[in-house]
Amino acid sequence: MPPSGASWRGEQLSLLAKYLHARQSSEHFQELVLAAKTEFEISRDLGELDQKQILERCRNIELLEQDLVRQQRLDSELVGQLASAQAEGYNLWQEARTRVDFSIFAPALRHLIDLRKEQACQLAEPRSCWETLAQPFEPDLTSSRLKELFDPLRKSLPELILKVKTLDRPSRGIWDLDELTQQNLSDLLLREWGRDPRISSVARSPHPFSITLGPKDFRLTTRVVSGQPLSCFLATAHEWGHSLYEQGLPSQSHQWFAWPLGQATSMALHESQSLFWENRVARSRAFSERFWPHFAKAGAPINSGLDLWLAMNPLVPGLNRVEADEISYGLHILIRTDLEIALLEEDMEVEDLPGEWNNRYQELLGVSPSNDLEGCLQDVHWSEGQFGYFPSYLLGHLISAQLSEAMAQGLKELGLEGEDPIATCIQLGNESMLLSWLRQKVHLHGRQMNAEELVEKVTGKPLSSVPFLSHLEEKFKMISAKP
Repeated sequence: MPPSGASWRGEQLSLLAKYLHARQSSEHFQELVLAAKTEFEISRDLGELDQKQILERCRNIELLEQDLVRQQRLDSELVGQLASAQAEGYNLWQEARTRVDFSIFAPALRHLIDLRKEQACQLAEPRSCWETLAQPFEPDLTSSRLKELFDPLRKSLPELILKVKTLDRPSRGIWDLDELTQQNLSDLLLREWGRDPRISSVARSPHPFSITLGPKDFRLTTRVVSGQPLSCFLATAHEWGHSLYEQGLPSQSHQWFAWPLGQATSMALHESQSLFWENRVARSRAFSERFWPHFAKAGAPINSGLDLWLAMNPLVPGLNRVEADEISYGLHILIRTDLEIALLEEDMEVEDLPGEWNNRYQELLGVSPSNDLEGCLQDVHWSEGQFGYFPSYLLGHLISAQLSEAMAQGLKELGLEGEDPIATCIQLGNESMLLSWLRQKVHLHGRQMNAEELVEKVTGKPLSSVPFLSHLEEKFKMISAKP
């Protein structure tokens, strides 16, 4: 769409948003939910349902009622204004990026913040403004709980980065692979990981993503970035992890469309699945030892598993969140979370955002953007008013680490040999065993419970930052020791 078409598209989106809101908040829909609830209660009282069916249908009704109440509290005009503001915000964000000038986007951001504040007021939930806006992404998340989980990272991650900077890591030179080669390697990865082309498709897009359009219609995209020969490969691993989670959700009677229970429980849980396949598998030493010959054959200057593993794990703090390594990534998220809470709840001025962003990058990561494009204009989320989304990325790291510990223990109990049973599976090319564990322990629940409840059910412990920090310390030790 040409830039000047954005205004008209905004009007269209506003009309559609108000139309959908009218359906989702209507008396007719309320009557349908009530009828479903009555039918469920009668079937339960007559003893026609087993315990599993009772729990599932009760949860479905609960989620439907919850969404109905939220929709009914929102004013139709506000819904339309938000849709228009999101379209305008995205367009001005793109222009600001092109001209490397935050001031172009600032008025749109201010307008979106005002509208989201009004949305939180209309929803009138017993939560703060930011907490209310975070609920669609992380149900039941509170600021105090987020502080408990993130404060240990705020202390430990900068200390670990300082240790990384002391490493003597020789330069491995600059190299690249052409687009076709990168795509071929990514396709090979998906074949080894069991991709079924009858139900999944792969394409290219400016920003990689995964989407589910039906019970047997799973799509993902990746991209090739010049000068970053592993970006396509790792993005493919990441997005396939998202898709595998979607493929494992409850699908009886096409529940993606009929019942909320068949959906993902939260963005953090979703992210934990993509991070498992990207970081715990594709970036592992075991995977590099098995896969490096394919890179060498494709013309990469890779002569061993160690070469590929070190290339997969650069551990160099940078300005870009999407390309960040495992250790520094969390700080990118902490900065964004702090800033959006400040904008929504602490009266921080929008004009102060670039300076605050740059200062915090210098303080926590030791790097500072030279312009707004490298700084506060790099992410699309705020241009669409998605406040409360960013913590999901870091919570996903925590969940992935804790689930990985439980998986390792579970594989040991199945008799898998080796100090690290996950690595053993990867060495043998038996990633299907890892997927089977996730299918049986994680994916099948859908929205039966929120993310933290699911983690505690699977691991037997409340969610904690400890497993993630332990994983990072272990990776640092391995890279320090090299061979």
